[in-house]
Parts: sequence; C-alpha cells; structure tokens
Amino acid sequence: MSIKESTLAATPVLDAVATPSRLAALREPLLRSAAPVLLIVLWQLASSLGLVSEFVLPSPASVLASFRELWQSGDLQAALEISLGRAALGLLIGGGAGLLLGVAAGLSKPAERGVDTVLQMLRTIPFIALVPIFVVWFGIGELSKVALIVGAAISPMYLSTWHAIRGIDPKLLELSRAFRLARGHQIRLIILPMALPGILVGVRYSAAISLLALVAAEQINASAGIGYILNNANQFQRTDIIIAGILVYAALGIAVDALLRYIERKVLAWRGAHV
Repeated sequence: MSIKESTLAATPVLDAVATPSRLAALREPLLRSAAPVLLIVLWQLASSLGLVSEFVLPSPASVLASFRELWQSGDLQAALEISLGRAALGLLIGGGAGLLLGVAAGLSKPAERGVDTVLQMLRTIPFIALVPIFVVWFGIGELSKVALIVGAAISPMYLSTWHAIRGIDPKLLELSRAFRLARGHQIRLIILPMALPGILVGVRYSAAISLLALVAAEQINASAGIGYILNNANQFQRTDIIIAGILVYAALGIAVDALLRYIERKVLAWRGAHV
C-alpha cells in the first residue's frame, strides 16, 4: 500500500477519534448553560401567561430592553467603570494587606500571635454590619465605600496565604536548611513558589468578596456606579432596571472569576497544575 493510500485509509479513523473529543469539549459548556437557559425560558413563559406581575418581576424581554436603554445612553459603561474602579482599589489595598500579613504570620509565630486574633475577629463580622460605623468614621463619600471593600478583602487573602505557607512540606524546608540556604533564598526559591497556588486561590476569594462588598458599599449615598443606577430605579419604581442591574453585578462576578482562573492557569502552567 502506498503512503497516499495509507493516509487516506487512516483519515476516517482519525476523524472518528476526533469527533468524540470535540463532543466532550462541547459537553461541559452545554451542561453549564442548560440550567440558566431553562430558567430564562420558564421566566419568560410565566410572564407571558400572566402568572407573574410585570411590576413584581419584569419579563426577560423587558429586562433586555432596559439593559439596551442603559447601554445606548452610555450610563451603564460609565457606571461599570466607576464600580470596577472601587472594587479594584479595595481589592488591591485589602488583598495586598492580607497578603503581607499572611506571609508574615506564615513565616513567624510571633507575627501570627500579633495579627491572627484581630483578623479572625474581622472575618467573623459581616461586612454589612460595618457600614454604620464606617459612615461615622469616613463619611458618605468614596472613602467609606473603598474602606468597606478593603475590610472585606483582607481576611480571605490573609487566611489563604497563611494556610498555603503553613501547608508546605516540612521536608522541603529541612532540605533547604541542610543545603544551608539563607532565609531570603529559602523564601524566594521554596516557600513562595510552593505557596503560590494557595495564594492565587486567596486572590479569587478576595475578589469575590470585594464584589459582594461593592454591592453593600454602593448603597451608601452613591452618586455614581451601578448602585446609583439601582437606587434611582428604585425611586422611580423601575423594576426592570433593578433586575438588569442585579444581573450586571452577577455577570461581573462570573467574568472576574473566569479572568482570575485564566491567569491562575497561566501562572501555574510551569508546575502542571489543573485549576
């Protein structure tokens, strides 16, 4: 049999092998989207049949029209920019502080005794309960909003970092001491690379909590952002815009988590991590 004939004979076999793999690749996204699509269909059906009042729960078509209205006016883009800026700043400050405190507590018992109790107490306080005192301390401007997000983002980052460092195999540390690595080299070459997966998980958790805190923060006399749109819609009883704003918050959470998962996979590609 010639090379050409062998290639032609092998092609159907390769196609047969490739087809199931393509189907498997499509299977997960289809399964993930099945429940939301079904929910939207049932929602639209209930609205069309008059089972639910349009004022109480507007139809998906009405919500989509409101979303288009906000987008075409430019209000949604401006609100997204402001809200994401608040969340990003709060995450940067709170997550950065949590990272530094987690590294310090993970590497040093005295540092852990100094900060752990306070941060554990902060973790148990619902961040929504901090709103009244933050208004007293920081006023009703941007500072109180960002401060609330900072307070919410610290603990998840601290706990993940501390746990990641303390979870490193002690044998690796013993080996580094046997080779007489300096403390700085030990941290840079062993501790931080081994703790990186746990730290990145902490970034994801802190980002999710930051977005939750953003929702609460934007109820504090917001003059811009998604929360401002929701407050205005509430005053004019525009339930369709309120639902659209809630869905925007949900979409933000999904998009941010997907972005961080992608970054996590890229950063951890060197160690063959499956995240």
